[in-house]
Amino acid sequence: MRDVRVGIVGAGMSGLCMAAKLKQAGIESFRVFEKAGEVGGTWRENTYPGLSCDVPARFYSYSFAPNPAWSSRFAPGPEIQRYFIRTADKLGLRPKVSFNTEVTRAAWTGSDWALDLSDGTKDTVDVLVSATGVLHRPRVPDIPGLDSFAGPAFHSARWDHTVPLDGRRIAVIGTGSTGAQIVTALSTRAARLMVFQRTPQWIMPVPDFRYSPLSRVVLSRMPALNRLSYRFYQRVLEQTFGHATIRPGPRRTVISEICRLHLRLSVRDPELRGRLEPPYEPMCKRLIMSAGYYRAMQRPAVSLVTDGIDHVEPRGIVTADGRLHETDVLVLATGFDAHAFFRPMDLIGAGGVTADDVWQSGPRAYRTVAVPGFPNFFMLIGPHSPIGNHSLIAIAETQADYVLRWIDELRAGRVAHAAPSAAATEEFNNALHAALPDTVWATGCTSWYLDAAGRPELWPWSPARHRAMLREPVRSHFTSA
Repeated sequence: MRDVRVGIVGAGMSGLCMAAKLKQAGIESFRVFEKAGEVGGTWRENTYPGLSCDVPARFYSYSFAPNPAWSSRFAPGPEIQRYFIRTADKLGLRPKVSFNTEVTRAAWTGSDWALDLSDGTKDTVDVLVSATGVLHRPRVPDIPGLDSFAGPAFHSARWDHTVPLDGRRIAVIGTGSTGAQIVTALSTRAARLMVFQRTPQWIMPVPDFRYSPLSRVVLSRMPALNRLSYRFYQRVLEQTFGHATIRPGPRRTVISEICRLHLRLSVRDPELRGRLEPPYEPMCKRLIMSAGYYRAMQRPAVSLVTDGIDHVEPRGIVTADGRLHETDVLVLATGFDAHAFFRPMDLIGAGGVTADDVWQSGPRAYRTVAVPGFPNFFMLIGPHSPIGNHSLIAIAETQADYVLRWIDELRAGRVAHAAPSAAATEEFNNALHAALPDTVWATGCTSWYLDAAGRPELWPWSPARHRAMLREPVRSHFTSA
């Protein structure tokens, strides 16, 4: 059996998943490169008030590391971060992680990957796995005068906990999932909370609830019930959002009507309701799960600003109508660069081709996991993964299992290196783009789901089809040696 050394970029959710799969397979020759000083990825980076997962926690867990002790249906962020830390320690993954070590450059030599690291050292691996996540590079809006603001200003993923919030005037720019959670949490704390909305969002009224101590004890003593809970939530999500997003029909209609009815019944003021009603179909953008956002928006201290932002000055935000909105704290809930993937790492494949060369027209991949011209390189949560209102952990597990099968091929000596062919990649992308017009993401809205040409970059079929597609490698789709 050949010894194959694996390098994993990132110790967030997907990187830990890949590392755990390798250990379970008895493979110890791997190293995880983590740019920060702790595991957890997005759950380490994001610590803003109100942070929680919008996927039920009992499904947002590794299938091989269930957690019977979740405190509530939608677990708060710190609890999820503790889960990843505990899982890394329990599975013995921490010694495999090189913390505060970023891969700045990775180049294919013809036989392996040569890595340049941020500490000035170098390394080589036979297989390189990108596990950098989708939402890890904060997007700061290009607003004139932003740097001139006299008070504290920060992105939601770089929350400054030294800044007092109670009784202050706070401006929140952005109304996506993050913005909705922050606004809901701060609506009872701020003296004045200004919500700057460019585009309204549809809200799905999914209530949260706490699990009783008894239920947590029962699940810890009866693991089969925990597994059943995992499968229950998986089936619910796949049979609702998993179908409603990809094709028209009753399920899409029902979810749409629930969102519309929620707005109609929750917001009394017709003028405010009109400003909160999106001009596009529910689920065209990532649907926000919240039972408290509309209630927060109607509190006396909260005001909705829909005029465009013209510029920022030291005292606050000036909108297009010339009005100055004075504020003490400025929060940018403006999301992330969803198309960055493994960047800013420089990736150089066979013959000197770079990722920027092959992705000039936007990220494209073979079956969400690999790129032509880049042998023994794989991605978790890569382009076109089925991430719309689904558990990213389940997707990462499917992709990690697929990568592991290729590693088994390498260890057995059946291949030395392999990369998907351009033809197989083109065939996959053509089929994907042909299926996109039926999806809700193509019904007419602007979102981070879209590429530079305005096409959705998501998976247009069911999660079950994604699992089936990646069950076994198709050798004829790869060029190998």
